[in-house]
Amino acid sequence: MSHTNSLVACGVTGGSPIGIDVEEKQRAVKNNILSLARRYLSGPEFEFLSSINDSEAQHQEFIKLWTMKEAYVKALGVGFSGSPFKTFTLRFRPSSERSSLVNLNSDYKALETAVDQQDHPKKIMSCWQFALIELDGSHYAAICTKKGEVSQSMKVWKTIPFQEDVCVSGTDAVIEVNDLI
Repeated sequence: MSHTNSLVACGVTGGSPIGIDVEEKQRAVKNNILSLARRYLSGPEFEFLSSINDSEAQHQEFIKLWTMKEAYVKALGVGFSGSPFKTFTLRFRPSSERSSLVNLNSDYKALETAVDQQDHPKKIMSCWQFALIELDGSHYAAICTKKGEVSQSMKVWKTIPFQEDVCVSGTDAVIEVNDLI
């Protein structure tokens, strides 16, 4: 379960762990993005954000990264306090190579996501899969599930009280940025 201004998200599976988070793309932050990144994110993630010169692009990448990390800790069932964001790094690699962090504006379908635990630096947790989607041009939603435990075919539904639910997967309302949806 997740919520932000004007949006609630709920992820449902048949007995497998799932984490979901939603954030507004234009969410206002109290502090400078790099100050927040230095305080809450891992060293490699901070360096990644520091390498982005355009402040709007940096803000968008921070929101995407935060949303995906939030989905991961929810999938673990521990939340932010149980697994502080500094203790692990999300690494986005081209599926065919072993590079470090790459810009999330890259071709998402060609990326593999792995979780690098700080307390086990040699152990990269690639047993998790992530979906990052843009909803109605105004929000990002991240979904995290264990690989092999959830069907690759997820659906996004728009539900408004007292109205009929509408499947919005495959429409302009949902922009897929990787292949889980």
